[in-house]
Amino acid sequence: MPGRPPVTADTTTATTGSPAPLLLRGGRPYGEDVQDILIREGRIAAIDGELEVPDGVEVIDAEGCVILPGLVDLHTHLREPGGEEAETVETGTRAAARGGFTAVHAMANTTPVADTAGVVEQVAMRGEAAGWCAVRPVGAVTVGLQGERLAELDAMANSRARVRVFSDDGKCVHDPVLMRRALEYVKSFDGVIAQHAQDPRLTEGAQMHEGLVSAELGLTGWPAVAEESIIARDVLLAQHVGSRLHVCHLSTAGSVDIVRWAKQRGIAVTAEVTPHHLLLTDENVRQFDAVFKVNPPLRTAADVEAVREGLADGTIDIVATDHAPHPADAKDREWDQAAMGMTGLETALSLVQSTMVDEGRLSWRDVARVLSEKPAEIGRDQDHGRPVAVGEPAHLLVWDPHPVRVADPAEHASQGRNSPFAGLELPGANRLTLLGGRPTVRDGAVVER
Repeated sequence: MPGRPPVTADTTTATTGSPAPLLLRGGRPYGEDVQDILIREGRIAAIDGELEVPDGVEVIDAEGCVILPGLVDLHTHLREPGGEEAETVETGTRAAARGGFTAVHAMANTTPVADTAGVVEQVAMRGEAAGWCAVRPVGAVTVGLQGERLAELDAMANSRARVRVFSDDGKCVHDPVLMRRALEYVKSFDGVIAQHAQDPRLTEGAQMHEGLVSAELGLTGWPAVAEESIIARDVLLAQHVGSRLHVCHLSTAGSVDIVRWAKQRGIAVTAEVTPHHLLLTDENVRQFDAVFKVNPPLRTAADVEAVREGLADGTIDIVATDHAPHPADAKDREWDQAAMGMTGLETALSLVQSTMVDEGRLSWRDVARVLSEKPAEIGRDQDHGRPVAVGEPAHLLVWDPHPVRVADPAEHASQGRNSPFAGLELPGANRLTLLGGRPTVRDGAVVER
C-alpha cells in the first residue's frame, strides 16, 4: 500500500497523555464506500468522502483497506496467573493487538482459578497496565472449576472487574442442578453462563473425534453426542429459568441443529465457533502432530460445512479464538500425553476471511458483527464493539484483505508457538490497530511505547 508510514514510536502526546490526532485516508468502513476518518482525543471526530487535513494531524493511507471496529474475543486463555511459562497478560494482549483485537475476555482456568473478586480484579489490572487491549476477566462458575459448589458469582460481578461472563471452560458444569442454580443466579445482574459442552463420562480418555479416522488410528474417540447432549440439556434449563446461556466452541452439525431449534423457540442462547473448527478436520490428526490436538476435537468435513453454514445464517452468533498457548514441551510429546489447545489470536481474522468472506458467505459488515459487535454484546462490554461512527471511541482495525502471507508462529507475539496453521498461506494483513485512538500495531508490528 503506497505511502504507508513506517512503524514508529507511539503518537500519544507526552504532556497530556491523550493520543495525537490521526486521519485515516481512503479506507472503506465495513468494506463499503470509501471514507476518510478523522480521530481526535481518542474518538471519531468526522467521517466523510474526502476530509481536509487539519494542521498537526498525521495522515495514514488506508487505501484498499477495510475499516472495522476493533475485534473482541469472548474466549482467550492468557494463562496468568500461574501459567506464565505458556503466556502472560502482557504477551497475550500483544498477540491480541496484532490480530486486530481491542478487547479480550480472559478465561478462568488459571492458578489460582479466577473464582474470587480478588483474582478477577488482579487480571483486569494487569491488562490495564499492559495497555495493548482491554482485558475482561471471565469468572469461574464453580469453586476451583471442580463442579461441586458455586463460586463467588455476585462478588465477581460487583467487583471492579464487573464480570458478566462465567465459565468453567476446560471443564463442563455437568451437574444439572448446579447448572440450573448458576443460570438462576446470574439473572440478577444480567450475566451469562458460558458452557464447555462435554459430557465427562462419554469422553473418558478421549483423544480425538470419534469416527472413521479414530477407528483407523486406534485412538479413543470423543463422540459428537457428548457435546450435543449437554447443549440440549442446557438450552432447556435456560428456557426453564429464563436466563442467558452461551455455548463455547460449538463444533458439530448436531450442535448447530440444537442451537437453531432453541433460537426458533425464543430461548436466550448464543453460540461461538472457533477459527480452527471452520477449516481443519479430523483428517489432520493422521499426521500424529499434537499441534492438531484440541478440545473439542477437530471434527469431520461435514461438521465443518455445518458450522460454516450456521455462522452464515446467524445460528452461530460469533467467532471466538479459544486461544490456548502451551509451552513447547507440552506439545512436543506422544499424542496421548500432549496438551490440548491451539493459539489463535494472530490468525483469526485471516481464517474468517478465507473460509467465510472470500467464499461469499459473510460480508465485511457481517465480520464486524461476529468478531466485534456481538461478542461485546454477549459480554456486556459497552466500551467495545461500537459502530464506526462519529462520536464513538476510536477502537479500530485497518485491515488490508489483499496480501497473502505464509503463517509463521515464530513471528507471533504470543509466547505459544502451537499454531496448526504454520506454513499455510493466509489472506489479509493488519495495517493498524487503534485502542482509543492510540496505535498499538502498525503494519503488523507492535508499537512500543
